Amino acid sequence: MSEKALQTQILLIAGLSGAVAVLLGAFSAHGLESYLISTGISADTVTKRLTQFETGVRYHLFHSVVMLTLAAIPVPCIQAKRNAFRLIALGCFFFSGSLYALVLLERTFMGAITPIGGVCWIIGWIWIARMGRSPAKS
Repeated sequence: MSEKALQTQILLIAGLSGAVAVLLGAFSAHGLESYLISTGISADTVTKRLTQFETGVRYHLFHSVVMLTLAAIPVPCIQAKRNAFRLIALGCFFFSGSLYALVLLERTFMGAITPIGGVCWIIGWIWIARMGRSPAKS
């Protein structure tokens, strides 16, 4: 895959990811609390779920910007950039996605998946750090 094709792919995913994060953030601010109350869970659980959802949104939006930044920066090693991008995107899916599912579906076992996303992000950030050291190759 060429640098230009990778940049196009990253821009597409970053844009869609950012849009979904903003959409879910708006839902969190304007409708989630009412939805959670309607499910009959306790007030303490509603508060906890709102915090979990907002954490998912915050990290999701932040890492969407990271993906956007990845598209913009030139690097000598396309593979390192591709690896970083994939891991950041997987982190959004597993970390934020599992929190969204936990809250919206009241599936507490989804919390066990959340750390997988965190690990993806950590490794993705390490790949970003490595991009400055990588020898030129495609």
